[in-house]
Amino acid sequence: MRSPLLLAVAETTQQNVSIFDPASPQADSIRNLAILVLAITGGIFLVVEGIIFYTMFRFRQGAPPGAPPPTEEPKVPPSVAVEPAGSTAEPPQVYGSQPIEIAWTAAPALIVFILILVIGRTLWEVAPDHPEPTKGDNAVYITVIGRQWWWEYRYDYYNGRKYGFTTANELHIPISDTEDDIKAGKGVARPIYLTLQSADVCHSFWVPRLAGKTDLIPGRTNRMSFHTSEPGLYVGQCAEFCGTQHAKMLLRVVAESPESFESWLRNEAAPAPEDEKSPDGKSVFLREQSCASCHPVRGTENESPARKRGYAPDLTHLMSRKTLASGIIENDREGKNLRDWVKDPQTFKPGCLMAPFKQLPESELNSLMRYLLSLR
Repeated sequence: MRSPLLLAVAETTQQNVSIFDPASPQADSIRNLAILVLAITGGIFLVVEGIIFYTMFRFRQGAPPGAPPPTEEPKVPPSVAVEPAGSTAEPPQVYGSQPIEIAWTAAPALIVFILILVIGRTLWEVAPDHPEPTKGDNAVYITVIGRQWWWEYRYDYYNGRKYGFTTANELHIPISDTEDDIKAGKGVARPIYLTLQSADVCHSFWVPRLAGKTDLIPGRTNRMSFHTSEPGLYVGQCAEFCGTQHAKMLLRVVAESPESFESWLRNEAAPAPEDEKSPDGKSVFLREQSCASCHPVRGTENESPARKRGYAPDLTHLMSRKTLASGIIENDREGKNLRDWVKDPQTFKPGCLMAPFKQLPESELNSLMRYLLSLR
C-alpha cells in the first residue's frame, strides 16, 4: 500500500521530499544550517565517545603487578600483604583542574554563540517581512487557511493586481528566473508571500524542498516566503498533529512558467462555466441540504452563504485539480473517484466533515456528476 505522501503525487514516480535537495534559496539556507549543526554535533559526539572508549581501554582494571597466572596458587609468604586481584582500592584522586574547567565552559559557550548567529542569519533569510503589494513587483500574495483536513488558498495579489478568488488543496505558483540571472540583474524574482492562518486547530505548512516548517495557529497570523526557479510538482504535508486525519492532509505545490501560471490564474478567477448539458445536476447541487450548503461555486446564488460558513472547499473549478480530498485521491477525468467520494467520503477519510450522499437516487447522482465534471 502506498503512503499518503505518495498518493499526493497521483503519478507513478516517487517525489523527492528531502531537505538536502533544496529547490529555493530559502530551503538552501535551511539545508546549510542543518549541515552545520550536524557537523558540530557530530564532532562533539566523536570527541565524547573517543574519550569514553580511550578511558575504558587505557584504564581498565587488570591483575596487580607480579600476580601469578589465575591457574597458579600465589607463592608468597603469609607475612607479606598483597592486594588481591580485583581490588577496589581507590586510585589517587585529583581535585580540580583550571585548564579543563575553562575548556569545558568556554567550548560550549562558543558553540552556542556561533549557532545563535547562524540561526539568526538563517531566520532573516527565510522569514523576511512582507512588503506591501505594488504594481510590477512580480510577487504573489496568498492567504493559506488550514482546516480539518484540507487547505484553503485565497489568491490576494499578483504583480500588484488584486484577485481575491479562493481555491483549495493545490497551490500554483510562477517560477523565477535563475539565481545567477537575478544576481546579475538580468532576471526577475517572483517571490511567493504566504499569510498563514488556521480556522480550527493547530496545523503546520511544510513543503521541504521549498521552505521551512511554519505553524498555523488559531487566533494568530504567521508568514513565510520563498521563490523557486525550478518548475515541477513539490509535495509536502501538514506537520502538526491536527486530528484523526492529520496524515491525509497533504500538500501539492505546482511551480510553472509565468505564462502557464497567468493562464491558470485567469481561468481560476473566472466564475464557474455554464454547462447547458447539466441543468438538472446544477439544480441538485444548489438545492437545500445538498452540496451548496457547504461548497461555494462562484457565479451561483449559493456562493455568499456557503463561503461565509467556510466549511468546505470552493468547487468553482473542481476539475482543474489533479487530486481530491487534500491529495489522497486522484481526480480522474472520468469522475469515478469523484463519484465514490460523493457517495461515501468516510470510506476515504473517516471523520471528515462531509456527509455521505448514498441516499441520492441514481438518476440525480448521474446529473450531479455531469455538473461537477463541467466545473473546469
